[in-house]
Amino acid sequence: MSQGDWFIWIGIGAGFIILGILGIIWGRHEEKNYFEALAERNDVREFMSHWPERPQSGAVMTGGIIALILGGMLLIAGIVIWIVAAVSS
Repeated sequence: MSQGDWFIWIGIGAGFIILGILGIIWGRHEEKNYFEALAERNDVREFMSHWPERPQSGAVMTGGIIALILGGMLLIAGIVIWIVAAVSS
């Protein structure tokens, strides 16, 4: 591997971490909006029929957690490659 390869790994890892954090924040926001909309309604039609359709907040948060884990692993791999490249040169 060339000496700059570690930067790519760290950059992609940081990107996935940012995407993961955004996904978790978006999921929590959607979940909060959904439950607030339920509390304001007199009936539970929205709850029973799932109308209007909304992104499933649990799926968005799960995707965010997966992106955080993947980003952390890529970030650690990039740091390890950086250290190995620094020691070997």
